[in-house]
Amino acid sequence: MLRMKSLLSPSFSTLSPHLTKTTPFSLYFLASKSILCNSQILKNPNCLHIKSTISSMKPLMSSNSIQSRRVQIEASQSSSGEIHVIVGPMFAGKTTTLLRRVQSETSNGRKVAIIKSNKDTRYGLDSIVTHDGVKLPCWALADLSSFREKLGSDAYDELDVIGIDEAQFFGDLYEFCCKAADHEGKTVIVAGLDGDYLRRSFGSVLDIIPLADSVTKLTARCEICGKRAFFTLRKTAETKTELIGGADVYMPVCRQHYVSGQVVIEEATRIVLESQKVQCGEK
Repeated sequence: MLRMKSLLSPSFSTLSPHLTKTTPFSLYFLASKSILCNSQILKNPNCLHIKSTISSMKPLMSSNSIQSRRVQIEASQSSSGEIHVIVGPMFAGKTTTLLRRVQSETSNGRKVAIIKSNKDTRYGLDSIVTHDGVKLPCWALADLSSFREKLGSDAYDELDVIGIDEAQFFGDLYEFCCKAADHEGKTVIVAGLDGDYLRRSFGSVLDIIPLADSVTKLTARCEICGKRAFFTLRKTAETKTELIGGADVYMPVCRQHYVSGQVVIEEATRIVLESQKVQCGEK
């Protein structure tokens, strides 16, 4: 009776080397297919010799399946790209920062291509040029989705880094960045205006912020007071959003001079319109 009682005991004072002191019996039962007890060698009623038979258990996954899954995970990880966004007002050095990043990637042996909108013809179509005169060749495109075809599939697949300047002019920016970084393993460096002259979202640049690995917000210097400039003030009375120009059309300003500048421009516009009405009436 004493021996039977020890067999049913939930814990043991002395077990085989594979079991620790006071380990619940049920724990090891769940871990094996069956547990066989040899009553003939049960010399000590407080000692239980256990033989686990797990040879009949089928593995959940074969070694080939595990290896295949491991390869799939590694391939997925290696194909993951990056998105880095550079924003700010005009004359903040966005293009300069983009070119510096691109040149750094080139120095590290990575294959790079630069894209800009074909709407920007200020310095020619075949080059990206900073306001300081730094120049690099680029692809001038109407949309980003045509880039692979223009470059060629083989050449595109070999690319490591894609730089995009004046990104606010590309309507398919979000879709392109998603595909290039998430599924094609590209590092995409995007530079563009985060706001227009009315401080409203410009194009799709702000839409890709949730996709980005990093976001750099640059500032310029206010042309009126010299403080940090976060905004772009348009000097003319033109109201269309896309008006490509340089220092003859735009100036970087701080918050104070953006607000006061807008008032001045609105007043000047009103005077011009009134004078035009008077001239029309005289005719």
